[in-house]
Amino acid sequence: MTAVTTRADCVARDQRDPLRALRERFDLPDGIIYLDGNSLGARPKAALARAQEVVSREWGQDLIKSWNTAGWFDLPKRLGNRLAPLIGANEGEVVVTDTTSLNLFKALAAALQLQAEGAGAGRRTIVTERSNFPTDIYMAEGLTQWLDRGYRVRLVDSVDEIPAAVDADCAVLMLTHVNYRTGYQHDMAELTRHAHAAGALAVWDLAHSAGAVPVDLHAANADFAVGCTYKYLNGGPGAPAFIWVPQRHQAAFAHPLTGWWSHAKPFAMSHGFAACEGIGRALCGTQPVLSLALVECGLEVFEETTMAAIREKSLGLTDLFIELVESTCGDHPLGLVTPREHARRGSQASFTHPHGYAVMAALIARGVIGDYREPEIMRFGFTPLYTSFADVWDAVAILKDILDREAYDTRAERSAVT
Repeated sequence: MTAVTTRADCVARDQRDPLRALRERFDLPDGIIYLDGNSLGARPKAALARAQEVVSREWGQDLIKSWNTAGWFDLPKRLGNRLAPLIGANEGEVVVTDTTSLNLFKALAAALQLQAEGAGAGRRTIVTERSNFPTDIYMAEGLTQWLDRGYRVRLVDSVDEIPAAVDADCAVLMLTHVNYRTGYQHDMAELTRHAHAAGALAVWDLAHSAGAVPVDLHAANADFAVGCTYKYLNGGPGAPAFIWVPQRHQAAFAHPLTGWWSHAKPFAMSHGFAACEGIGRALCGTQPVLSLALVECGLEVFEETTMAAIREKSLGLTDLFIELVESTCGDHPLGLVTPREHARRGSQASFTHPHGYAVMAALIARGVIGDYREPEIMRFGFTPLYTSFADVWDAVAILKDILDREAYDTRAERSAVT
């Protein structure tokens, strides 16, 4: 890549950017450089009008009729079909529902049941990384403890340890495709192939992948996948998550959370649970209609571009950010923890600093919003739909000024959410 050395160069790149017009689809506050789309995506402009429509007309005027007349009942499947192309899934294989944690619980429970009833009977280990997002580990540990059948979670400390850990006792390999701290991206196809060769199933968390990097679940031959919609998919705070169950596993897909929304005839109100056919088996209870409706506003934007175009710009943004930080802030104790190799990088750049929390707090006070994760990691997420190259230049200039002047308070009390 040709080195970008001036802000004018960045502005010129923005003018040539094929995704430039999509920035106008988002309501971005004046004076803010938003580099935290990997934690909460910006609001699509269409979301406000959609929320008003649901509240004032569909709920306010049509009331309960809207489960039928406004299509509320079918929202999880309809949204799943719109999301499916972003992750290499087919129609009828994704539903948007519940939280990532709950969906992971369902996927793990189903995977363990498939193993117990098939060639994997007797396997008792779920393998994952110690650096995985904590809630994924919590859910896996909680599931194994409640099953009380000798299951356990095995944590590995490096990517290199994964192949050996997927041994004759491994039932499930559970990994997050892009690491939330470092932005490291796994080779999904290769690790899934290795898991299958060892007799294990592969469950993938796409929370930091969906809408940020190209994903092809079918090409990778994955078994199950989950993810959230409030990060790169811009669904709104606490927006429902998604779960992918490929056609080949749907008939046998079963989990303990057998709520009425996954019943074959939910309004028959009959005694005893009878699972419906297809992806509906992954549903549980009554759906949060307002939150679901806003997810659609984010997904609509993706239909105006391609994941290939998004990925190209993402790599350009992160390359530029890393280059500028290292060339202008090299006198400071910053450490890059995000891979330089494109194939191993998500859509973020993470740097350590001994006073990382204080530096990030100072950045936020200056209008550059990223976030902080222990230990000492400042995360900067890049959402190609609305992040510009000029944003990158300006953010690094402010970072340099803060570091040069030591304009951060190491004694500041930490917020509840970092």
